Amino acid sequence: MGGYARAVNRSRLNELLARFERGEIDRDAVLEQLARLPFRDLPEARIDTHRSLRQGLAEVVLGQGKTVEQIARIVRALAAEGSNVLVTRVEPEVAGSVRRALPELEYHAQARMLTLRQEPLASRGQGTIAVITAGTADIPVAEEAAVTAELYGNKVERLYDVGVAGLHRLLGALDVLRTARVLIVIAGMEGALPSVVGGLVERPVVAVPTSVGYGASFEGIAALLGMLNSCSPNVTVVNIDNGFGAAFVATLINRA
Repeated sequence: MGGYARAVNRSRLNELLARFERGEIDRDAVLEQLARLPFRDLPEARIDTHRSLRQGLAEVVLGQGKTVEQIARIVRALAAEGSNVLVTRVEPEVAGSVRRALPELEYHAQARMLTLRQEPLASRGQGTIAVITAGTADIPVAEEAAVTAELYGNKVERLYDVGVAGLHRLLGALDVLRTARVLIVIAGMEGALPSVVGGLVERPVVAVPTSVGYGASFEGIAALLGMLNSCSPNVTVVNIDNGFGAAFVATLINRA
């Protein structure tokens, strides 16, 4: 592990301080551990072992643009810290090669994500995160959000293919909408669904535009602009196809 301490979250830091108070380790040992918190060096990356302490959630790996060898090396380093590991945007052929090197990883094909669960997925949210899509074609982005939210200890309710072209499908699931603490709403085309959902609930709505649509959707820009101009004031927006970012924000809201 190159001499670096394990990734430190609040519970591990409290454990370190408790050991110091009990006289099991001296001040110099504590200072040495704290000095090693920030990161671990790899040839192509610096693993941020301090992030869960700062932000409450550990570092996540973006698989897009990385080689199989790079992903495997980074995952091994993160796994050695003892925490759960999440790799986003991993295409099937890359995932297959990574899993041959690290068979303990699980591949979520629709979400295009690799996960490693080493810590129990204890529920840390105050309520449910609802993940809602306008259409079936939006499900890959929705699954990226749902898998992320579940790995972060949230209870997730999925509600797919309830877009405004058939609004009765959404209205038939009002109990799901109104009992959720946070709603992630995913839509392509004109991106109207988050505004509709926002007008039905008194909860935060995290809107995700997708690149689904015909020519004038401009690969999600039309949906993005529509969501940014929402007349529902409880709607906030993340970037195009960014299911992970939506789940990260929704998790923080759900823990508050």
